[in-house]
Amino acid sequence: MTRYSRVIGTGGYLPDEIRTNEQISQIVDTSDSWIFERTGIKSRRIAGPEETASSMAEIAARQAIEAAGCSPDDIDLIIVATGTPDRVYPSTGCLLQQRLGIKNCVAFDIQAACSGSIFALSIADQYIKSGAARKVLVVGSELCSRIVDWTDRGTCILFGDGAGAVLLTASTEAGILSTHIHSDGEFEDLLYCPNPQVATKSNQEEAGYINMRGNEVFKVAVNTLGRIVDETLEANNMEQSDIDWLVPHQANTRIIAATAKKLKMSMDNVILTLENQGNTSSASVLLALNEGVRDGRIQRGQVVLLEAFGAGFTWGSALIKY
Repeated sequence: MTRYSRVIGTGGYLPDEIRTNEQISQIVDTSDSWIFERTGIKSRRIAGPEETASSMAEIAARQAIEAAGCSPDDIDLIIVATGTPDRVYPSTGCLLQQRLGIKNCVAFDIQAACSGSIFALSIADQYIKSGAARKVLVVGSELCSRIVDWTDRGTCILFGDGAGAVLLTASTEAGILSTHIHSDGEFEDLLYCPNPQVATKSNQEEAGYINMRGNEVFKVAVNTLGRIVDETLEANNMEQSDIDWLVPHQANTRIIAATAKKLKMSMDNVILTLENQGNTSSASVLLALNEGVRDGRIQRGQVVLLEAFGAGFTWGSALIKY
């Protein structure tokens, strides 16, 4: 009997503070129109001083667990995707496990930057299909505002904070149809965040902030995501018209529009959260999925393509029959 991973609950959390383009224009030389025209972003959420990746993850996770009608004790694996962990160790996954009060569970983090949630879904899918786990909690949680240089116009306009979650269960009913993940370290210097605590002679002057060469990243991202669409459709013997919804990583509206064009898909069938959330890195795909599910756009039985691209470079997709 074929064993599938199926989404049975989603959740999301956004901090209360809203930071608008107008507010950023008081810090750096920019404007609301300049930011919106180039990115599609109008505002983003900023975590409070007491909030952490694990505290945000807990709220999103509890929503997903409640939506699934499950108990935290039903979960036998937690995977947290984050580039902004509470601590170097223990993992944010372990801290989330403690917050949820789960004892008999495995928990760990993965770090694939903005592709983190796709990588986590792929790993979760393998655990479930192999029989090693039955219910898996996948969370993406990011405090991007803590690793952004708010005097760097090229990056501070882009990022926001938040957490998204899904609960997967083993099922005989088709759910995750396929996942596809890739990485290429050749482009390590186009988008990175240094760790100042392990500085070497060559980078000891670098602060722990995001560094990005935006134009180069944009070009690679558009080409790479076009290829992942082809790969996903071919693996499932599908046409573009078989996809009901595109749930992309929320990085830039121009990148998203290029992927939709590749699918010959109207932007009406794309879940967009970018305008009021910014780029929440590994949280963005799961936050967008949660929004599409909770507002009723994404319906049971529909085919949903999730995709992302991030530092590494890393990129990937997950094709889901919701």
